[in-house]
Amino acid sequence: MGEGLDRLLEGRRLSPVQRRIARYLNDHLAEAVFLSSVELAERAGVSQPSVTRFATSLGFAGYPELRQALRPFVVSERPLSRANDLQTAIDAEIENLRSVRDRLADPSVIAELGAALAGCQPLPVLGLRVSSGLATTFAYFARRIHPDVRLLTHGGSELADGLDAARRAGAAWLVAVVLPRYPAEAVRALRGARELGLRTAVITDRRDVPFEADVILDAPVGERLVFDAHTAPLALAMVLVEAMADAAPLRTRARLEEYERMIDRAGVFTGNRPGTASPPASAGNARTR
Repeated sequence: MGEGLDRLLEGRRLSPVQRRIARYLNDHLAEAVFLSSVELAERAGVSQPSVTRFATSLGFAGYPELRQALRPFVVSERPLSRANDLQTAIDAEIENLRSVRDRLADPSVIAELGAALAGCQPLPVLGLRVSSGLATTFAYFARRIHPDVRLLTHGGSELADGLDAARRAGAAWLVAVVLPRYPAEAVRALRGARELGLRTAVITDRRDVPFEADVILDAPVGERLVFDAHTAPLALAMVLVEAMADAAPLRTRARLEEYERMIDRAGVFTGNRPGTASPPASAGNARTR
């Protein structure tokens, strides 16, 4: 729906006749805001009094006031147009991000987990099949602020060896990315990690997943395209890295400053020439790749 109409209808229960009016406004908002109540009634297939009652049910004195309230959402710098399928898929991703944002109103769970992971050495990170990409990204950035991150993206005996070695080296936690369609080997690895005595923190798409974990960080995946979009899980993973950085600010600052000096000397990136100083990094706010 148009942004203004959507806001007006939020939380309201409409009668069948009112739904017909709302549907017409939704489908033809750019045109409807210039119609009279009689014209709108005719095109929506309802009576003129029904249009008036619809407007008053939304808190307006009559339809002219409702029409006036909706016009700014049509007559603007950006013409209103119906979204195509690709735009709708992106809209769904925006909603997924918004749901993650809303749950971060209470950041205590993330903060507590970040502190636990910051103090866990080594820190194993698991991701198999499609989840390996997000696990790799998480591990890449976590290594910038953590002294010993061990990435596990291969299954079989190599995965079992990696979990066992991490536990014997002192690991207390396993961070795992397990996204649909939930690889059976990843689920078995979670079970095995817990049997070894590791606590498990899992980034996944929903809370009611078919496996157990000590902490579940859920962020919905996009399902409007041929393959899932992992925008929200990626954002959540980066929030977790941020929480780890904030939990050990002195170490974070030292490691990031050391890293910046290294990439300047080596000319790792085109924007960093040897001998060119970088701005000093600060814990929780330093930005590096």
